[in-house]
Amino acid sequence: MNDKNNRLELLKMLISSRQMGSQDEVLQALSQEGIKITQATLSRDMKQLKVAKAATVNGTYIYVLPNETMYKRVHGSQLASEMLRIPGFQSINFSGNIGVIKTRPGYASSIAYNIDNSDIPEILGTIAGDDTIFIVVRQGSSPQEVVDSLETVIPDIK
Repeated sequence: MNDKNNRLELLKMLISSRQMGSQDEVLQALSQEGIKITQATLSRDMKQLKVAKAATVNGTYIYVLPNETMYKRVHGSQLASEMLRIPGFQSINFSGNIGVIKTRPGYASSIAYNIDNSDIPEILGTIAGDDTIFIVVRQGSSPQEVVDSLETVIPDIK
């Protein structure tokens, strides 16, 4: 993964896990993670991620991602860069031609996106929630064939 992709993933994690209402706060949080960028770069990154401001219950405004259910707020003292090192994939199980992939909260959508864009012949398509992905397996494909093919997208699957 290149530096920009790493930075964007870190930015999504920070916005999901902290309440920040200004770009200065976001720049400081990124700096604590070892990322030094300009305000202009941050602004372009936030535009690319479609970050918006939303009102909180107490009337202040904070940055949010376009679909907050994709990036469930997490609470903890870990640095976002430490959380990114923990793989999102947790398990996979099959029933007939349906596979169910369990992920950490907020990871299902991005993993399903990667699966759909990998053109895996054994998989017809995916449906993603917050922490669960349903995969439709092509008739005649075995669970082991699916797992073997998914290894290119999900290295931790085995």
